[in-house]
Amino acid sequence: MEIAVRFLGTRPRTRRELLLRLRRAGATDEVNDATLARLERLGYVDDVAFARWWAEQRDRHAPRGRRMVEAELRQRGIPREVLDELRGGELPAPSLDGEAVPGTEPERASAALSAHLRGRPMPTDPKAVQRLGAFLMRRGFDPETARSTLRAAAAESTPGGSTSDPGGRLAEDP
Repeated sequence: MEIAVRFLGTRPRTRRELLLRLRRAGATDEVNDATLARLERLGYVDDVAFARWWAEQRDRHAPRGRRMVEAELRQRGIPREVLDELRGGELPAPSLDGEAVPGTEPERASAALSAHLRGRPMPTDPKAVQRLGAFLMRRGFDPETARSTLRAAAAESTPGGSTSDPGGRLAEDP
């Protein structure tokens, strides 16, 4: 129990992460089962709460696409049923401190792009725009979301807000 509580002291953990940590420490299966059952009863191990927390942290600090967040959760041992609920919008990430958390995929993509640009203007060079599209797709956003986000950012940065594509390259895959 001491090993598990110390492991939980830094951040929430999934049931699988705790089980692997206890096995690494050499605990028997009976001890592992009893420890995990007790921690679940006490509310310290909850995969649904962990999935909500993880999605909120991603949205707040390092926006990623839905596909990448789900892949990260699968790596941490979140069951498919929880991911299906999260995908269906039944597990919205709560907003803490009144700070708005991007909720939709385009909002998350826009937040990721603006964090990446760090106040710099949207580039007009087609190669630079293509690199930004690749950046968004590496973050787990689908190509259409990346294109629409780049179009919106280009329209905002263009004087007068025209929707012209810089270099005419946004119609292609970034």
